[in-house]
Amino acid sequence: MPELPVAVLAMQPWALPGLFPADLLERLRALVRLEPGPALTSFETDEASSVLRGADVLVTGWGCPRIDSSVLATAPRLRAVIHTAGSVKGHVDPAVFAGGITVSSAAQANAVPVAEYTVSAMVFAAKRVFIRAGWYAHDRAAGDWRSGQGTGLFGHTVGIIGASRTGRLVLERLRVHDVRLLVADPHISAQQAHDLGAELVDVDELCRRSELVSLHAPALPETHHLLDARRLALLRDGTTLINTARGSLVDTAALLGHCESGRIDAVLDVTDPEPLPPGHPLLRLPNVLVTPHLAGSQGHELRRLGAFTVAEVARFVRGEPLHGAIRAGDLHRIA
Repeated sequence: MPELPVAVLAMQPWALPGLFPADLLERLRALVRLEPGPALTSFETDEASSVLRGADVLVTGWGCPRIDSSVLATAPRLRAVIHTAGSVKGHVDPAVFAGGITVSSAAQANAVPVAEYTVSAMVFAAKRVFIRAGWYAHDRAAGDWRSGQGTGLFGHTVGIIGASRTGRLVLERLRVHDVRLLVADPHISAQQAHDLGAELVDVDELCRRSELVSLHAPALPETHHLLDARRLALLRDGTTLINTARGSLVDTAALLGHCESGRIDAVLDVTDPEPLPPGHPLLRLPNVLVTPHLAGSQGHELRRLGAFTVAEVARFVRGEPLHGAIRAGDLHRIA
């Protein structure tokens, strides 16, 4: 019987129980010889050098140190880096791809709760739940909290900026809500947008036409302040902006002005800076909900990432294509 490949874990220890509960850990150990020591949080120790020398697979996660040419020099047998979370940009150096090492990410699995959060936020935002709940609890005299005039998701025009993994899942989930869908993404065609159930437009047109705008683009130099003062001014009165992608996509100072005036509402799971400093005005506005970057996998949802990773390891061991494969050419445009 052939010897099992050797796998080494490299991530923060707190993530392990959620990612790999006992049954998943048993399945992983049936596929690879898992190094019994603690997960690596540094590649610079003598212990790390010792285990890396025999590693065929690195199973990485949040807190994995950067895998660069110096790390590769201590891991001559390394053939795959399989990541249990989303972006690999922070820890996979281009040298990994240059060395012909297979790289995979569980970004598709991590996109699921982000899409669920986003659509839930849209339903609540379209009902103006956040500001109406405030009226109901604190100041009913300030407005008619019961009035539903102009509210509800039905018939709304929803704009999705970025046909990323998450953006596509959001589009898929919105099809049952009887809304008009717009998508802006320079990397897809009009036919691809149509296949996603949406109309392809540019960002300016999307801002002008949408009643809900949701961001699902990566943080790149060309997307920094993608929604700047000019584009935020294009949003129609009463629009809700939802950002579960990256805070740097939005000009925070410009957004604040529009939200303070009550012209637009916002649901922000990511901000710039992140976190916002205590007392920041966005944290106090009744028409803005700021959450602490929690849309991605947490708690029970971590198991989905672990299951995806175990399945990827199984495909790698069998010599099959990996479902979460990342190519070197993808690095410049992924989150």
